[in-house]
Amino acid sequence: MALVLSFVEALSVFVVIFYLYCRTPAFRPLRAEWPQPRGKVRLYLVFGGIAILGNYLGIPVVGGHAIANTRAVGATLAGLLGGPWLGLAVGATAGAHRILAIGGIAALAGAVATTFEGVLGGLVHTLLRASPERLMTARVAYVTTLVGEVAHMGIVLLLTRPYGEAVAIARAISIPMILANPVGAALFMTVLLGREHELDRIAAASGARALKVAERTLALMARGFGREVAQEVAEIIREETGVGAVAVTDTTRVLAWSGLAGDHHRPGNPIASPFTRQSISDRSVVFADGVHQSYACKRDPACPLHSVVIVPLQLDGTVLGTVQLFEPQGRRFLDTNRTLGEGLGAVLSAQLLASWFQEQKNLLVVSELKLLQAQVNPHFLFNALNTIVAVTRTDPARARELLVHLSQYFRKNLKRGTDVATLEEELEHVGSYLEIERTRFQDRLVVEIDVDPALLGLRLPTFTLQPLIENAIKHGVLTKMERGTARIRAYRSGDAAVIEVEDDAGTYREPAAGDGLGLRIVDSRLRAFAGEGYGATVTCTPGELTRVTVRVPADGVAAFQAGSRPR
Repeated sequence: MALVLSFVEALSVFVVIFYLYCRTPAFRPLRAEWPQPRGKVRLYLVFGGIAILGNYLGIPVVGGHAIANTRAVGATLAGLLGGPWLGLAVGATAGAHRILAIGGIAALAGAVATTFEGVLGGLVHTLLRASPERLMTARVAYVTTLVGEVAHMGIVLLLTRPYGEAVAIARAISIPMILANPVGAALFMTVLLGREHELDRIAAASGARALKVAERTLALMARGFGREVAQEVAEIIREETGVGAVAVTDTTRVLAWSGLAGDHHRPGNPIASPFTRQSISDRSVVFADGVHQSYACKRDPACPLHSVVIVPLQLDGTVLGTVQLFEPQGRRFLDTNRTLGEGLGAVLSAQLLASWFQEQKNLLVVSELKLLQAQVNPHFLFNALNTIVAVTRTDPARARELLVHLSQYFRKNLKRGTDVATLEEELEHVGSYLEIERTRFQDRLVVEIDVDPALLGLRLPTFTLQPLIENAIKHGVLTKMERGTARIRAYRSGDAAVIEVEDDAGTYREPAAGDGLGLRIVDSRLRAFAGEGYGATVTCTPGELTRVTVRVPADGVAAFQAGSRPR
């Protein structure tokens, strides 16, 4: 009985050591990795070490001629998890160690028995590998080890000489080894499965957090990749992940920072970390875990941040920036957090790509529909023809002029095969439209045009002015009972060219969903071509003035030719 208790005590130490190992980063319980060469090597080292340790924790019996040991646990589990060849390798290694390092008359029998137990575990693996849920159980580990230990006693009687000593050894070790080793194997399998399930839960929780971040940032990323959006994204990621700090950068500067060390890591600072530059240049994830490689702040030696994972944000193969997750010293950056960071980078990159494609699709579809409407607008055509018919009776020469303007208007619509026009071309197009409208409404409509001649060659998207002046007349001037005025001005302001289209009615209201299509198209096309910071804005003084202001680069040629995606 004392031997049984000593044996159980040694086995308990064994299980505790294995439990502690399972809590270390070196532990890899991924079943998908086990059949691979690297996985088999890892299993061989782990369970070979367990089997050899079983020799050292063994208890000498029969005058030191044999030991009651636990190496069967390592050999059997190696076979169960890795198959017959792995079980054979671990069993043979532990058996050779038993002969060479310890010796005794039962050494050969013990080596053969351990090798057999490894192969036995491998055979059970082969039998049940199609159903991993049946193979990876404490019950299978218990029964397989029990059968192996019973066979172990038979091998001792068969190979150990003199036979009397073999019987004495079998009597001494059979009860503790047959009772305790199967229990030990079952406990090992339970610890293994428990740790694997725990990591599965952590991974599931990380996945849930990544999905939560994706859900909360989806609408934000649709607005582009600017500083305001980046700050909101950084705060959401930190709130959902609980890391020490989160940064979002473009390729040159910090766009947003949330969390620790915000006193010296400020938005607008140029990128200083070589890790960030490496991630951008290599388009790869960079991980400094704080153990093998630490994050060293270039701005403040007292910075509390110690580890980081940096994930590039990519759009169609081009890196637009990075998302960075930091942890302070004393708080280990776990591999699960690294996986979470990589997942977030993939999610945000996918959202950027989806947002860009959706924007381009919307711009294309809406622009085409609007262009078709502009090319053959039945209401404008019918009203213009009715006006010309009425003028024909009183002023045939004027009617001929209006027909020329009408033909020029539609000819320009049909012949515009490019996306870019000069301001002069836009004014000519609008001029034909205005000649007809002024004739139609006579004294009710006054149009004033004041354009800097130096800007007539300015490049801007086609159909920029037409919807703006049409809105000013239809929804502004013509809503007044008395005479109204529409104005077009163009002038230079610094590096930008400014075009203003206004009316003196002041009737503008924020459009409801689905309304204000023309202005939204103009603004979206301007920003898509010229980048953020340009576009169309509206100001209104109710009852007095509505003004649409268009800002484009004064050297618009280069900007529009280069612009093909949001920046």
